[in-house]
Amino acid sequence: MPAPEQPTSSARQSRGLSAEAYRPLDGREYQPYVPAAEQSMAEFTLRAVVLGAILGVVFGAANAYLGLKVGMTVTASIPVSVISMAILRGLLKNGTILENNIVQTIGSSGESLAAGIIFTVPALIMMGMAPGLGTMFLIASLGGLLGVLFMIPLRRWLIVKEHGHLPYPEGTGCAEVLVAGEEGGSKARNVFAGLVVGFLYKLGMDRNAFALWSDAPELGLHKLRTAIGMDALPSLVGVGFIIGPRIAATMLAGGMLAWLVLIPLIAVFGDGLAHPIYPAVDTLISAMEPGDIWSKYIRYVGAGAVTFCGLVSLARNMPAMLGGLKGLGKAVSSGAEGVAGKRPRTDVDLSLRTVILGAIGVALALWLVPSMHLGLVGAVLVVVFTFFFTVVSSRVVGLVGGSSLPVSGMTISALLGTSLVFVAMGFEGELAKMAALTVGAVVCVGISTAGDISQDLKTGFLVGATPRRQQQGEIIGVLTAAVFIGLILNVLHAAFGIGSAELPAPQATLMRLVVEGVLDGNLPWTLVFTGAAIGLMVEMLGVSGLPFAVGLYLPMSLSVPVMLGGLIRGALEQRKSLSEDQRKEGRENGVLLASGLIAGEAVLGIVIAVFIVTRERLGLSWSPAIPHPWGAGMEGLLGFLLLMGLAAWFTGRVLSAGKGEKP
Repeated sequence: MPAPEQPTSSARQSRGLSAEAYRPLDGREYQPYVPAAEQSMAEFTLRAVVLGAILGVVFGAANAYLGLKVGMTVTASIPVSVISMAILRGLLKNGTILENNIVQTIGSSGESLAAGIIFTVPALIMMGMAPGLGTMFLIASLGGLLGVLFMIPLRRWLIVKEHGHLPYPEGTGCAEVLVAGEEGGSKARNVFAGLVVGFLYKLGMDRNAFALWSDAPELGLHKLRTAIGMDALPSLVGVGFIIGPRIAATMLAGGMLAWLVLIPLIAVFGDGLAHPIYPAVDTLISAMEPGDIWSKYIRYVGAGAVTFCGLVSLARNMPAMLGGLKGLGKAVSSGAEGVAGKRPRTDVDLSLRTVILGAIGVALALWLVPSMHLGLVGAVLVVVFTFFFTVVSSRVVGLVGGSSLPVSGMTISALLGTSLVFVAMGFEGELAKMAALTVGAVVCVGISTAGDISQDLKTGFLVGATPRRQQQGEIIGVLTAAVFIGLILNVLHAAFGIGSAELPAPQATLMRLVVEGVLDGNLPWTLVFTGAAIGLMVEMLGVSGLPFAVGLYLPMSLSVPVMLGGLIRGALEQRKSLSEDQRKEGRENGVLLASGLIAGEAVLGIVIAVFIVTRERLGLSWSPAIPHPWGAGMEGLLGFLLLMGLAAWFTGRVLSAGKGEKP
């Protein structure tokens, strides 16, 4: 049978993804955007690999900074795709859709690896057990490799055979963006506009830069013994737009419970006490500021709520987990191998032999490398947990998307399981804590990477990429990002202090509490169970418990600007004058603009961190701060007004894009 005629580039752009991309059918019958018979189109090129690696490091750094700041991360596939199209197709004029797909595959792997690292490794830093650069590279690379390798034999089952049943929302959305590549220049303007605005805003605001206005305006409510403030950060407005008004409002509700109910109650009942209340040991409640009460008491309540709701989220996905395990045998029996010439180009994976040998090599490294402190038991636990949760995460993101993947719940489960095994075997002390957190770190990276490559493989399936090339690209992206993630964490810690008010690392703090609580038995369990009870009540009310628990756990000042971004998204969604296509256009442009704000602020944050460390190493006292005539009160008001101005600018660009106007 002759090969089907290859459509021209203009024909492809005009037809977009076919209806079969969304309809349940045997994936082997699906005709991708670039047909399998196409052998000459550039795909795995040097420029695509280099550009993907660079963007992976940039967005990985942005996710590391954002995750340490607020405990949340964002996906980078679509922003990376748009930037890639702007460079390869816009500037160089000859980029192909398959090259752009390789760029986003490599770039997003760096972002997902950073997301896994910042949930756990900072806990070791805060406990005074900071791993060296070599150890951080091993944690990141070995976890990432396990996530990639374990996903390879699942591709043909989850991506191909389950086509139409598992939608993979982010992967499908990224494919739509790639297919609409003729709009790359227009869409790229939103990413770059966000980058510039986020960069300049932080340059003017940051106390280690120009320091022209306050980054945390606050209103004290002295009669209530609390305060209402906001971290006036563009990145948080961007996060709010991405997650939407419902989740943002749920987060804010959790923060309001903590800061407007629990903190005033603790202050009132503790005012007359003549002795400290555990876990505080040397400070009376009457002498505490609202932030002290949050630090000593509320964060344990929040930790209990986050742990409980994370496990509920995990349990809620149990059908998907069981489905994943039932289908695993089918996946392995169908084989991961595809030999060029025997299978179509679009169905060729890395060989099953590569998967097995690679997994054995990773397991041996986990066991035998002394700096990992795992031993045989720890290595086995890593492989078992990562394998199990890779199956789970790959199916869950196919059903509900990566933003709903309960990474924290899975990681907590791995930490609890590991800690209980260690207790049963008599392992104790600081070395046991280090080993438990290292297990959790590798597993967390594996979970995050597996979820990401699942979406990437779905994108590749829809556009007609070669799976083997994507898998090779994912490995390159993991190794490249792993080289830099340790440097990024070290610079941020040296400049700001991980665990400080500047970088509170909320998820890592939670993981630390879990491990110390199980191995030492010194958690304030009453506060933890109170948080779990609050989480249970929220779930019983039909509200998504995990965002509420995160809001309860974080300072409310972080949730306020997130809510502002959610309101902008809500204004777009509720605008009756817009058609559904216009809302979709505004949504896409808003996500790109938000991603740019996040990346721009984070990039400058890392530049400032490098400046601070360099200045201290050289013994310099120079500061870039610009003298100004207004006082602290005006700094706070100016910070508030400027953030409102930024929100108005953001809203205007999103709504004008929704109307089809040039943003």
